[in-house]
Amino acid sequence: MSGVADTATAAPRPAARPTRPGGHRQLAGTATLLRFALRRDRVLIPVWVAVNSLMVLSMPNTLKSLYGTAAQRADLMHQMAANSSLRALVGPVFDDSVGALTAWRVGVYAGALAAVTSLLVVVRHTRDEEESGRQEMVASGMVGRRASLTAALLAAAVANAALALLVTAGLAGQGTAGALAFGLGLGAVGMVFATMAAIVAQLTESARLARGLTAGVLGAAFVLRAAGDSATNAGAGGGSSVLTWLSPLGWLENLRAFAGERWWVLALFAAAILLQGAAAYLLAGRRDVGMSFLPTRPGPAAGRLTGAGALAWRLQRGSVLGWSIGFFLAGVVYGGLTDGAADLVKGNEKAREIFERMGGHSALADTFLASMIGMLGLVAALYVVASVLRLHGEETSGRAEPVLANPVARLRWAGGHLAIAFGGSVLLMLLAGLGFIVGYGAKAGPILGACLAQLPAVWVVGGLAVLLYGLAPRAATAAWGVAGAVLLIGWVGPALDVPQLVLDLSPFGHLPKLPGGEMAWGPVLTLTGLAAALVAGGLVGLRRRDMTT
Repeated sequence: MSGVADTATAAPRPAARPTRPGGHRQLAGTATLLRFALRRDRVLIPVWVAVNSLMVLSMPNTLKSLYGTAAQRADLMHQMAANSSLRALVGPVFDDSVGALTAWRVGVYAGALAAVTSLLVVVRHTRDEEESGRQEMVASGMVGRRASLTAALLAAAVANAALALLVTAGLAGQGTAGALAFGLGLGAVGMVFATMAAIVAQLTESARLARGLTAGVLGAAFVLRAAGDSATNAGAGGGSSVLTWLSPLGWLENLRAFAGERWWVLALFAAAILLQGAAAYLLAGRRDVGMSFLPTRPGPAAGRLTGAGALAWRLQRGSVLGWSIGFFLAGVVYGGLTDGAADLVKGNEKAREIFERMGGHSALADTFLASMIGMLGLVAALYVVASVLRLHGEETSGRAEPVLANPVARLRWAGGHLAIAFGGSVLLMLLAGLGFIVGYGAKAGPILGACLAQLPAVWVVGGLAVLLYGLAPRAATAAWGVAGAVLLIGWVGPALDVPQLVLDLSPFGHLPKLPGGEMAWGPVLTLTGLAAALVAGGLVGLRRRDMTT
């Protein structure tokens, strides 16, 4: 009894002070989460890396066929020095070798594509996971506080390393040092925006907003580089503008691959990656799961949405606005370049043939316009896929369940988002047409008709996304693979002179080449009917299957 009494009356021990977990504990489970992230992205990463690397590696042969002699390449360099609009679009030329021209022609766009892939990967495995509630479940296990962020950045690093390796190996024949510099530069651009996305993911509560803000930074980087290159011609021996040095895309340009490499520029990339990564880690350690440093402001006390369509518009209006501005500005820029681009390839028969494969057999200005409108049509397909897959995001995050628990039919709920997806594509192409009219001064009728003629192919890609979501929601993200394949065929196919059979695999290969060509209603109506059938099949599958709850 005395032992019991002594135990009962003994003074309680003071509670142990919590210890700060070590770095190894905060990264516990990183390897497992990395394997899981790579498994989830087994379609996204390979497709976009393949699209990007093939776009780069196809360029040397194209340039050799276009500018086979040193005199032709020197003349191209001289023309670029005199054309500020084209410098704003693709940057200055630093040397007339095939390798240097390859880095000039595709560097900006390959870097931008690497940035987009990286930001999508990082946001998907950080803020998307928290928004869906899966991160909270994962964090309840033996997982470190910063393991998810580390796994996301490592997944982006794997994608960028693969791109750098493929580009370096593929361009080694043009010069080992230049190939290594260009490959490292592309991977570094991707990692700069991966770490940028990691910071933004800590600041915002919404994955959609995180993607939008990081994409906005990428857009600002492109504008700064374009403004700097337009103002000065670094390729003619002058120095680059301060605006160019403010942009990571400008750093890639000033790395000067195949033109007397500036290896010290890689230190700028390394510093940006390390500083942004450290900031992301610091912010991640100072907030709770699901929270953010910029919380979403509360909505009104009384709801003002009148239905499922209004809710869909409220959710997607920011995306529609951003895409609309981008398409209008792209139309203005491409329209302003039409005369200069026509003069650039006027004396080059091979270049004319490539533009004609993309834009049809007509006057050179019309051919250039048709090819650029076709390129914007390919990009519009990406918008439609992203907008359609918003349905998948709403379902998997659990936000669709309380909406459908009310007297709201599934088809009515889905119809609101699909109206924005397919109707938004009409708006984008109309705005692109208005941009071409402003930039080039062409007549409104032919330009607007050419832009609208792209819509049936855009809708077919969107219809495939609806079909995948309705019948096999787990495979819905494979729609990005379809969009990537269509983009690859449209961008690289004409330059590689691939057989028409391959070009016909894309719905865009069946469209009439407008303006300048003849209108063909048969393919347009057939593609429109196919798109309607795909959407109908997807909606039937959505109505019959179980929803994720």
